[in-house]
Amino acid sequence: MTVPGDENPIAKRLASHDLAVYSADWCPDCTRLKALLSRERIPHRVVDVDADPAAADRLVRETGKRAIPFILVDGRVWVRGYHREVGGRLNPALLLKELGEAIDGPMKEKRP
Repeated sequence: MTVPGDENPIAKRLASHDLAVYSADWCPDCTRLKALLSRERIPHRVVDVDADPAAADRLVRETGKRAIPFILVDGRVWVRGYHREVGGRLNPALLLKELGEAIDGPMKEKRP
């Protein structure tokens, strides 16, 4: 249980940013990512690439990838929402670091 004031400082900073999670219902990595964001109380919205072909096209056009999940931060910076190189395919600390860099750094995809 998270006690007010004990939140991750990056998570607190992310609250003022628009995080769009590009995902699909059938995707287990997407489920893990959305659960993490909810658990960390990080506001986000879900963009279902199966229901929105234009969103799927944007993902491919801007990232060069069809893989999901991806997080679009403030409509400008793409962050990969999975870590295929680690067990469990999602490293919460690494993801929060990457999201923090996305709101502070240059406008490009952040990768580990």
